[in-house]
Amino acid sequence: MLPGSNLSRTIARTPNIDWICVDTEHGNISDDSMHECVAAIAACGVSPVVRVPEGQHWMVKRALDAGAHGIMVPLIQTVEDAKNVVKYSKFPPSGTRGLGSPFSMEKFSPTISQVQYFQEANDGTVVILQIETKSALDSIKDIAAVPGIDVLLVGPHDLGNSIGHPVLNPAQLDPELREAIETIHQATQAAGKYSAIYTGSGDQARGYADQGFNMVNVMNDVVALKQSFGGEFEKARGSYLHAGMQGIKTGVEKMTSS
Repeated sequence: MLPGSNLSRTIARTPNIDWICVDTEHGNISDDSMHECVAAIAACGVSPVVRVPEGQHWMVKRALDAGAHGIMVPLIQTVEDAKNVVKYSKFPPSGTRGLGSPFSMEKFSPTISQVQYFQEANDGTVVILQIETKSALDSIKDIAAVPGIDVLLVGPHDLGNSIGHPVLNPAQLDPELREAIETIHQATQAAGKYSAIYTGSGDQARGYADQGFNMVNVMNDVVALKQSFGGEFEKARGSYLHAGMQGIKTGVEKMTSS
């Protein structure tokens, strides 16, 4: 969610990480920052996935031209939305994506030519659609069946809002929302696609992975910074209070013994 090549590289060097989402929907990341983040992540051998603000042609183009290994499109509503994203993501004859970026190829390998990229990109880039609206839930089987889609990712917060069961406690979802999530998961798997879900912690991610989801996130950089700094400051504050109490105790003992 935060820009910067150094930050991107730092996160990308986390052991055993497979992919990083460069969030241009909710994050503080401009177009030029997105290009820099994608380059830094790919250079570390990790797949950069760009979440675009919306499924517009030019947004999809910019992410893929930067060299993103995958795109994530939020708030899909209809089968037509899904088909349009696929069309924008693929070179002809499968889609309408234009060829010309000098930056895409090197994010996969420094030896790939533009011709080779053109020949392989349609199969080599991942198309991820976020299922987080009631209309998409109602059409989930038809959306999952659209050729060219690789992953359907559940956005539980917006999905809960859309169906009238918002996530007020991430550890205790309403039964109706849990049922909707399972419906999406099953329909996606039945269509031969990968199911994914947004989570807020490693424990949640592991739980959904154990349920059969193929792709999960763990946390975002803003949350990680808050938790890390907050936890360490709390420890330091506790030590300060402990030292203060010990000082008071020592003073009282001296007073009472004199």
